[in-house]
Amino acid sequence: MIDVPALPEILVTADDPLAAAGPGDALVLAVRPDGPERFVPPAFAQAVAEAYGIDLEAALDRAELGSPGSTQVLDLPPLRNDVLGWSSLPRRIVLAAIGETPAALRQAGAAIARAASGVPGAALTLPPLRPDQALGLVEGLLLPAWRMPRLGAALQTATPCPRVVLGGDIAEAVVHRARAGVWGTFLARTLAATPSSTKTPRWFAQQAVDLVREAGDPRLTVEVRREGWLAEHGFDATLAVARGSSRPARLVVVRYDPEGARDRPLTLVGKGITFDTGGISLKPREAMVPMKTDMAGAAVVLAAVLAAHRLGLRRPVVGVLPLAENALGAASQRPGDVVTIGGTTVEIVNTDAEGRMVLADALAWARATLDPAALVDVATLTGAATVGLGRQHGALFATDEGLAAALIAAGERHGEEFWRMPLVEDYGPSLRSDVADLAHVAMNPHVRAGAVIAALFLRHFVGDTPWVHLDIAGPARTGAKTADLPANAPTGFGVRALLDLLAAEAATGP
Repeated sequence: MIDVPALPEILVTADDPLAAAGPGDALVLAVRPDGPERFVPPAFAQAVAEAYGIDLEAALDRAELGSPGSTQVLDLPPLRNDVLGWSSLPRRIVLAAIGETPAALRQAGAAIARAASGVPGAALTLPPLRPDQALGLVEGLLLPAWRMPRLGAALQTATPCPRVVLGGDIAEAVVHRARAGVWGTFLARTLAATPSSTKTPRWFAQQAVDLVREAGDPRLTVEVRREGWLAEHGFDATLAVARGSSRPARLVVVRYDPEGARDRPLTLVGKGITFDTGGISLKPREAMVPMKTDMAGAAVVLAAVLAAHRLGLRRPVVGVLPLAENALGAASQRPGDVVTIGGTTVEIVNTDAEGRMVLADALAWARATLDPAALVDVATLTGAATVGLGRQHGALFATDEGLAAALIAAGERHGEEFWRMPLVEDYGPSLRSDVADLAHVAMNPHVRAGAVIAALFLRHFVGDTPWVHLDIAGPARTGAKTADLPANAPTGFGVRALLDLLAAEAATGP
């Protein structure tokens, strides 16, 4: 089974967090750089003065902290008087600038985790925090712990801080929520980072089976459907995409059905292209390099369902993962071929627009068989979304205003931001085909809105079911190197926003 990196332990104490600190731990003091408020316990400041001969208040006055997320390390001299038994502690104190918003606290938490990297733990003094602020801080403390999986000799990299003691009134439920979301993010990242030489549709399906089996809960189930079943149940487009590969397609359906839940399930559909050459419409080599992450949507959906189970949410949720490899072979689909999706004939115009084909198959099937309360699909779908919005925002299209607003708000709370995009009706005629009911890309070369066209195509297969389409082609990968991730690394973008949506839906359910 896939090896998801372990999350640091987060301990909460209402007492002085330093009393729970262990040998070698870092000592972290939170400071608001934009105001006089500092969170240094007077007893601690006095003890530091006696033990090290340091006036902390004076040190803070001299500290040059910038915006939230900046840190400064104070090198400590030899102990004068070991009044607290600190002889084994490192000779440093970390000053960390924090802010007011959840985003600022998330930045601060990540900076603290990096500053405390390589030590057994950190003890952190905090001001009173609202639950949303605390959630941002804990997410920030956890997220830097992920490392890219590596085959072969291990690189010498700094290890994350494995244990953090937080002082203050932070509810354990907040920590549990943050851990579930970040674990899901780590799972999605690890799946997406796995080389496609390993990550076949069969392998991905087996990971889902193993993860569900490990949970050992009858409320969480998984089904894996193979080629014969797919042919029998009308997955013509998915089978067409997979024809050029020696690795056959799969459909994975993961269900979380809590006891006593009376709601219809919220159904999530994730694009699972385990590698994308573009097929006969072959990609350039440079565009093909990051395509092992073209199944990031399926990884995000699987992670969100499993994280919902970890939280014990009351809302039933189904994850539908159409898995295929878009390769180039003697049996590859061709431009001009026609397939049938949910009773609609579709002309294939560009075999490199395969993601919308497997999504359309899965959406049409889910709508017809699962009786979903709403459909949300997640996909690294179009380069146009990346060109328009860059790496910081996902594109969101929706037919339901309430669902769209809820997902946008959820994304803002977790630093996974979506930008609402229009379903431009005037572009619809460009999907008309002379040989089928529908074309899957614009037939009019003057209509260039690639992300909008893809969304209009998918909308055809959801009918009147409330629907949101999330095109995460930009934020699913880093692009340039970030503070915690290398270039072109998977981010797991969307897991925590979807989990937040599911939690909110569960809280308002019967």
